[in-house]
Amino acid sequence: MKIGIVLGTNEPEVVWNAFRFGITALRSNHEVNIFFMNSGVEVESIDDTKYDVKKQIDSFIENEGQILACGICLRSRGKDGSNVCPISTMKDLLKMVEDSDKILTFG
Repeated sequence: MKIGIVLGTNEPEVVWNAFRFGITALRSNHEVNIFFMNSGVEVESIDDTKYDVKKQIDSFIENEGQILACGICLRSRGKDGSNVCPISTMKDLLKMVEDSDKILTFG
């Protein structure tokens, strides 16, 4: 199954759980794409002692999960794209939605 996740928050517990779900799905042989928008594009700067978001992001990438990030949301925060937050567009989000069997939203 192809699963699309839209992540629209930088709240540590929500981000941590979104990635935990994505990793579980990848390990169950599903294809998973995550699209960051709104404050979700700030995930790289989350530093929380209880919820190790960086570890979950690294594991998601290691398990071949794909990440996209809203370019306008990044630019509105003075951020550039990165390996974790590659600049994407609404057309990329639309394609992810069209190609996915299921879409989940977090935040």
